[in-house]
Amino acid sequence: MPVVAVVNSSADTVEMLRLALQEHGFECVTAHIDEIKRGIVDFARFLEQHDPRAIIYDVPPPYEQNWTFLNLLRTSEAMRGRSLIVTTTHKANLEALVGRTDAIEIVGKPYDLDQVVTAVQRATEPAEPAR
Repeated sequence: MPVVAVVNSSADTVEMLRLALQEHGFECVTAHIDEIKRGIVDFARFLEQHDPRAIIYDVPPPYEQNWTFLNLLRTSEAMRGRSLIVTTTHKANLEALVGRTDAIEIVGKPYDLDQVVTAVQRATEPAEPAR
């Protein structure tokens, strides 16, 4: 069962994603963005300990500041080899500040969860051997 990390600032969204992913056979570990920023959760250690194949990371407002923080995390050694699925609550506002992204907008509709689950399924599929 692939491990997926859900990193978000909303406890409700974390729980919603965790339940949707578990329903599709994924093991979930969770962390809150504020706890990572404040140093309560050591993100590198969290990744090493749980070894998630994919990370769902939400970019909340203020978008520009949180996008910069995500990019800092993205360049860390602990992130190497892991798939990243970015979510946000308002993609248009995020992209107005940082440019085009592949973020998935989550506003609480069932279709949002389907998009995230599909992205995780793609991200955790075993790589095909080179021919």
